[in-house]
Amino acid sequence: MDFVSIRIITDDIGRLVDFYERATGVRADWSTEDFAELRTATATLAIGSTRTVPMFAPGAARPADNRSVILEFRVDDVDGVHENLTALALVEDLVQKPTTMPWGNRSLLLRDPDGNLVNFFTPPRLSPSSDRGPDAAP
Repeated sequence: MDFVSIRIITDDIGRLVDFYERATGVRADWSTEDFAELRTATATLAIGSTRTVPMFAPGAARPADNRSVILEFRVDDVDGVHENLTALALVEDLVQKPTTMPWGNRSLLLRDPDGNLVNFFTPPRLSPSSDRGPDAAP
């Protein structure tokens, strides 16, 4: 089994696709006016309009109703992403400025236009000693 994508259902697909294209620098592939995908090397963010929901089961998903899932994007420079998003005036709901978390990731938390929580993060860099493998002398 492969986990390949996550889908967001929205009332305003154009607005949400525009946000993620500008925030990630990834261009969306539109299949129809109701469905687009932003593909990276490791995962796909699918965005569908509310008109697609009845194709699965009426009422199965509601737009702008998520408070339990965090969409996460690993980036090379979270502080640079924060500066870029701020310059583009994309961040309407900043949850947390870039902060180094106890486990070492530097993380920026914000909400997208539908209120979904988004985390842009940079993992800690490997120290030179950690590149030597498990049998290396300390």
